[in-house]
Amino acid sequence: MAGQCANPALLFSGGKDSICLLRLAEKAFRPGRFPFPLLHIDTGHNYPEVTDFRDRRAAELGERLIVRSLEDSIARGSIVLRSQDESRNRHQSVTLLEAIEEFGFDACIGGARRDEEKARAKERIFSFRDGFGQWDPKNQRPELWDLYNARAHKGENIRVFPISNWTELDVWQYIAREKLELPSIYFAHTRPVVRKNGLLQPVTPLTPARANDVVEEVSVRFRTVGDIPCTAPVESTATSVAAIIAETATTTITERGATRLDDQTSEASMEQRKKEGYF
Repeated sequence: MAGQCANPALLFSGGKDSICLLRLAEKAFRPGRFPFPLLHIDTGHNYPEVTDFRDRRAAELGERLIVRSLEDSIARGSIVLRSQDESRNRHQSVTLLEAIEEFGFDACIGGARRDEEKARAKERIFSFRDGFGQWDPKNQRPELWDLYNARAHKGENIRVFPISNWTELDVWQYIAREKLELPSIYFAHTRPVVRKNGLLQPVTPLTPARANDVVEEVSVRFRTVGDIPCTAPVESTATSVAAIIAETATTTITERGATRLDDQTSEASMEQRKKEGYF
């Protein structure tokens, strides 16, 4: 991919999947520098443990980290929120497309996996986006014999998902094998939560408990990390990678199904966001 594209970027949020991508990039390009910058679209509602890790890891690698904020898009008027407390997760596509245009990126490398969600399972490893950043699930390029076509006209973009065929368990086994460091919220810790619609809503300044809510102190961990209002933890006592692997091997609920509040509204919600330019 780096050889076919003129100006790629690697999407790095500080989450476990993008941490695996960083290690793959290290193996591919060290001792040289990465032939692309790291890019994060910051909602402004991310968990501080994750953004702190993001900054520190980029500094340790000595790689360029570009952060573009939804706050700036809101100030420009390109994002209009319906309410101040709504999840900003779905609005990331606007800021991402603005960053792609600003820097002229012709490819964005991401850590999305097929097992996360139904819409992601429809997407190819090299996912073509048109000049408006849109994805058409009915018009995708063939990838026979693992041959990938990264050709794109100016203004078009390719999203590249190197670990698309990995599962959540594969990710954790790779983390164990490579002894990769992770943000602390991936491991069990006690946190105040409220039970809502079968999920745990963390109690934070952005998601305070309401008058009739029952707040509990529960041992939890995060299977995925994202925008605070839409990312729920799961009950867990796993404080090590080995313990998380054991839990992951026996779970019957998908990662996003157990933890993403914004995917509960409709089975087509992710696919619609991807058509609009989402990761």
